[in-house]
Amino acid sequence: MGGLLSYGALGYWDAVRQSDAFAERANALIANGRGPNDLGGEHLEQLILVQDPGYREHGGVDLSTPGAGLTTISQSLSKRLGFDTFKPGIGKIRQTGFAMGLESRLDKDQILALFLDTVEMGRGPDGWMTGFFTASDSVYGHTPSELSDAEFQRLVAVMIAPARYRLLDEDAQLDNRAARIARLVAGDCSPIDHGDVWLDGCA
Repeated sequence: MGGLLSYGALGYWDAVRQSDAFAERANALIANGRGPNDLGGEHLEQLILVQDPGYREHGGVDLSTPGAGLTTISQSLSKRLGFDTFKPGIGKIRQTGFAMGLESRLDKDQILALFLDTVEMGRGPDGWMTGFFTASDSVYGHTPSELSDAEFQRLVAVMIAPARYRLLDEDAQLDNRAARIARLVAGDCSPIDHGDVWLDGCA
């Protein structure tokens, strides 16, 4: 047990040691119009509602909010910033510590800016896409704030399984997830429980 706690603490302090560099990178993204507020207010709320509904309240870990699942935005970002290759299992301990370290030094907008810049978005017209703003421009030729709700929700839908969905082609599975997100955003349904990241409550 002590070894697991130490491994989590290692992740925490690794994030803290690198926090100045992370903050500088995040601030540059925000200054260049690629921060969370550049999604547009309503679109930002939609993304948080789907990806991490308790984001503004938790400190990196959420074990109770319906629809939150096992990985918060901060934990998802930690996979990309804190690991060369993430392996499930014991890696989750270090990932959680890293996420808590990020939360202790960066503000929520900075974490979201880094998340949006590093998130995998599937295959686009020029190959694999990384970054929400990149995907918006590559697929639709517009910034996220200029997208319709349906276009924006389709991009959000991809984030849970970017290798599975096909943004550029007809994809019934992607359409189904986007429709669930639309019902969630409209307030017509809610997740069944904490683990309902696929929004079965909105099927």
